[in-house]
Amino acid sequence: MTLKGFLMVFFSGILSLQSQQKITVSISNIHSAKHNYRAIEVLNDSTLWFANSAGQVGEITLSGRINFYTIADGLKNHFRAIGSSSKNLYALTIGSPARMYQFEKQNYTKPAMVVYTENDPKAFYDALIFFDDKNGMAMGDPTETCLSIIKTNDSGKTWRKIPCINLPPSFDGEAAFAASNTNIAHYGKSTWIATGGLKSRLFYTKNKGKSWQVFNTPIIQGKPTTGIYTVAFYNAKIGIICGGDYTDKSAKKNNKAITSDGGKTWTVVANNKLPGYISCVQYVPQTKGKALVAVSTEGVYLSKDGGLQWEQISKQGFYSIRFVNKHRAFLGGQGKLAVLKL
Repeated sequence: MTLKGFLMVFFSGILSLQSQQKITVSISNIHSAKHNYRAIEVLNDSTLWFANSAGQVGEITLSGRINFYTIADGLKNHFRAIGSSSKNLYALTIGSPARMYQFEKQNYTKPAMVVYTENDPKAFYDALIFFDDKNGMAMGDPTETCLSIIKTNDSGKTWRKIPCINLPPSFDGEAAFAASNTNIAHYGKSTWIATGGLKSRLFYTKNKGKSWQVFNTPIIQGKPTTGIYTVAFYNAKIGIICGGDYTDKSAKKNNKAITSDGGKTWTVVANNKLPGYISCVQYVPQTKGKALVAVSTEGVYLSKDGGLQWEQISKQGFYSIRFVNKHRAFLGGQGKLAVLKL
């Protein structure tokens, strides 16, 4: 055998071994309760913020130690959206009246302040995100002829709703799902908002909501329970949308799609293959957009090729996932918080 031939066989063997390597996965519960946890956000490599269905907001460490923040108004809240600036933590209720609470980070005894209220009976907010220390955005279902989108540019002290005259009109039956606080994705100057229901589209802004474009998607739509439940972008170009039909979680048709042009066009992937319904998808950091993890009440799924193919890595069900680094993520589910290790 020539040296060239030997090297070709040698490196081919290395690539073959690499492709056969399996990722070791472990999931450990760090907290159990009767409440549901959809709103989670990473504080650091060992601490998670959460807001749950019982109106509790707090932080928990890997060891399970919890500190709860104080909400003194005595109102019954259901939280599914959370976000933070450098000094404060924010939690947003889903129903009417909508309330945005501000908590001073790690000051657990100071009562929360309400910094935004909306009394419209149709108010239903789905997701909240901060782009940087000053600018943030929350989105919800339409109360008029457009999506409900509120913004802050003063680190969350004040929030203002964008009037419908400055937003693209919504279709009848187009709304969103408060599944995992991932209806909004942001990278650099770009922000994407996903909708679902009778129409499932992607709203895009490159200037924090001053102007908008709308992109159609091939995700299943046409029923109140169908559409995009979660959107994620690895960079300004590479992104993924997932969802399906909450009432038919085994359905796998047209519920996963990827883009390489910032959301303008989409390609359906893993069609009629696992996973079915997905409530949250996130890119694994530092993997060049190749590795993703998706979660639902049906289990946890991993893709190592940008979303083209998936494997089920756990049968435990969860609503939300947030990565700390490429080896660790926090999970929120029905009655539990957990840690995923890759």
